[in-house]
Amino acid sequence: MSKVQSDVKSEKRSLIINGERVAALSYTPLYSPYSGEEIAQIAAASKKQTLDAINSASEARSIIGNMTAFERAEILEKAVTILRDKADEAAKIIAFEAAKPIVFAKAEVARTIETYKFAAEEAKRIHGETIPFDAAESGAGRFGYTVREPIGVVGAITPFNFPMNLVAHKVGPAIAAGNTIVLKPASQTPLSALFIAEVFEEAGLPAGVLNVVTGSGRVVGEAIVEDDRVNMVTFTGSPSVGIGIRNKAGLKKTTLELGSNSALIIDKDVVIDSIIDRCIMGAFSNQGQVCISLQRVYVHEEVYEEFVSKFAEAAKQLKVGDPLDPETDISALISQDDTDRALAWIAEAKEQATIRTGGKLTGRILEPTIITDAASDLKVSCQEVFAPVVVINKVGSVEEAIGYVNDSRFGLQAGIYTNNIKNAMQAVKKLYVGGVIVNDVPTFRVDQMPYGGVKNSGTGREGVKYAVEEMTEMKLVVWNQS
Repeated sequence: MSKVQSDVKSEKRSLIINGERVAALSYTPLYSPYSGEEIAQIAAASKKQTLDAINSASEARSIIGNMTAFERAEILEKAVTILRDKADEAAKIIAFEAAKPIVFAKAEVARTIETYKFAAEEAKRIHGETIPFDAAESGAGRFGYTVREPIGVVGAITPFNFPMNLVAHKVGPAIAAGNTIVLKPASQTPLSALFIAEVFEEAGLPAGVLNVVTGSGRVVGEAIVEDDRVNMVTFTGSPSVGIGIRNKAGLKKTTLELGSNSALIIDKDVVIDSIIDRCIMGAFSNQGQVCISLQRVYVHEEVYEEFVSKFAEAAKQLKVGDPLDPETDISALISQDDTDRALAWIAEAKEQATIRTGGKLTGRILEPTIITDAASDLKVSCQEVFAPVVVINKVGSVEEAIGYVNDSRFGLQAGIYTNNIKNAMQAVKKLYVGGVIVNDVPTFRVDQMPYGGVKNSGTGREGVKYAVEEMTEMKLVVWNQS
């Protein structure tokens, strides 16, 4: 156990509703995934308290809705400045509650700062377009244009794996567009969300615009999804929960980012030494708990053995341990249940496939695991592992590999390494995913790009500009000049 962890004292953390710290009738202990020690007592909101938060957000609509784009951008810019000053504190919170190695936690904070910066810029770029009505015979004498208006109250439900940046991808665009927010963070990572709410409070965001309601999805999440005062639900998490939200949301707009089992194709002309480090990052950063984590690799038979050998050797060099140790590459999964599930899937695969390395625990930590010759119907292949587990299979052509990639109920992002432009273009055209990454791993993401998938990977797009479009309503204005 690190000294920082042993020095941390558990404290009660309240809800944030209408700018006030609100106590709950009950609290839930929050444990460190790495050490197992209790690190906080988190308020478990009741349905009434969730409805109070929605009411506060509803009443604050007129406040932020009447603010100018300049004023909204200024608040976001102030939040950026404050977060820069508190970056080390923010990274430690992430590392501590999520067991994310500190080097990756610091990278997440840097991305979070960038995301809010993009949101500040996008606040000044929300506009419509003029319509050429005289292009229609009956449109002569008329002039028209569109405007974009805030959608209203945004219900945001966020996951544990990027507890600060994925909050930013919902909160930043919502504020930029002039909306209010009721935020339900993941139960394992509420401290990051409460921290960000305090940052915005310091930045001058009016009370009621951002409300943070911690507690169970069954109580808090359902109240958010079912309340008619919530105009949009934006959710990142599992397909089963996302589908449930879609079924209950009625005519509310929904943006759902539901994960994947992202794949990479490696062509025969690729210099293997040049891609190993990127593949290691794509597969094992944040213990593989990334929606676009590299889970499946299809390697041309001419370079297959070289890739498997070098990739496995590099994986063995990764250091497992304390997330607060700057040299740690891999730490504990978010919960013991997730660890047990991953081990069970590995055990299933072991009966039919080959475990090249890993597959065991070091303390509470699952070692980086590489599996070869795995059938497509094994759980490690066809479901989302969300753990440091990679499946590598041999193919005879890029076309064959594309077929395997598409043979999935998911379709978030996929990558291809090739020096053959025809093969690259074939992959771009035929891969049925939300994003094709050429000559990089599918784990690539920058925060201003459109991000989302097809099939069971979700609906709608994130990426600040695109999230702003989702979080606004288009209104048409027509003037009769006759």
